[in-house]
Amino acid sequence: MHDQSFPKSPETISLRLASLKSSSIAELKQQWQALYHSSPPHRISRELLTRAVAYRIQEQVYGGLKPSTRRLLIRLARDARSGRSLKPGPSSAAPAGTVLMREWHGVTHEVRVLDRGVLYKRKRYRSLSEVARVISGAHWNGPQFFGLRGGRNQEASHGSK
Repeated sequence: MHDQSFPKSPETISLRLASLKSSSIAELKQQWQALYHSSPPHRISRELLTRAVAYRIQEQVYGGLKPSTRRLLIRLARDARSGRSLKPGPSSAAPAGTVLMREWHGVTHEVRVLDRGVLYKRKRYRSLSEVARVISGAHWNGPQFFGLRGGRNQEASHGSK
């Protein structure tokens, strides 16, 4: 079994992940035990065992899922267990290059979506919510403010047309 205090350089991680292909099922189960601090499921396939061990190695080195992704997965699992249809929710992300326009108090505001963040009045912002706050002076859900989600009727009472 591999030592859990291994160096964390990209090359070392790549070599460790590549070595999983030639590891025996017994070795993979030992690694699972060391990484997850529990026994693997009784009838787990070699492929799933390998993927789970590889994921955990990468998670320890590079970090895990964002909290928002964890919450989404927990909600989807809960919905699946209760028999509800699985709805991950509407995508509010506009592709890079999209130009969003919003009229607010008679002024038209234009925002360009970038690969990371948005551009408004030649200044880069991390999110649409930041731009919505600059425009309105209040805290808004940015995708909702720019019409990428429902709720436009609510906005009408706050100065938009």
